[in-house]
Amino acid sequence: MTDRAAQRERLVDRLDRQGRIERDVTREALRRVPRHEFVPESHQESAYADRPLPIGEDQTISAPHMVAMMTDLLGLDPGDHVLEIGTGCGYHAAVTAAAVGARTDDTEAGGDAGEVYSVEFHEPLGADARERLDRLGYAVHVRVGDGHEGWPAGAPYDAAYLTCAAADFPERVVEQVKPGGQIVAPIGRGRQTLVRATKQADGGLDRERHGGVRFVPMQSE
Repeated sequence: MTDRAAQRERLVDRLDRQGRIERDVTREALRRVPRHEFVPESHQESAYADRPLPIGEDQTISAPHMVAMMTDLLGLDPGDHVLEIGTGCGYHAAVTAAAVGARTDDTEAGGDAGEVYSVEFHEPLGADARERLDRLGYAVHVRVGDGHEGWPAGAPYDAAYLTCAAADFPERVVEQVKPGGQIVAPIGRGRQTLVRATKQADGGLDRERHGGVRFVPMQSE
């Protein structure tokens, strides 16, 4: 086992002991994704610390425990189609891809082929994330644009999530999720709360609050 892999194992074991991971799918995804590949070189030594790190454009890579919590809340399974708003460096998208089977080696092996569609507002981050995810073998579709519009081409989605704080769930994103699907996002412009919403058959949302959080604000054109 390489030193980086050992650091990753220790991180996942620590989160497990703290009760921050509930589902096996999430646990295995975190074990598989090399977080150090998504962290700027200047922060490589902190790649497996459980904290957010800067990635440029005034954006951050989320702390691993937050990625784990959001992945758990989405209830992802192999084969799911998922929409992410806020690609950033691509780490969260990679964890989602690992959870749903959206990896080139998974699909080539004949496994359940999920799909991940990710929208990034900042063109430099989007371009870098697309190249990085492709190089590492994650079958994630990335485009640059306003996340409020979602990505209609991939709809309907089994689940969606925001890695940035919005005043409320974007209407277009909600429209693109299947009835019964989960949407997870930090909601609030000042004080933020992590909210999981289940989409109802009539298009309404059944909401659950999961504590205070702090994310960068959602950008808009």
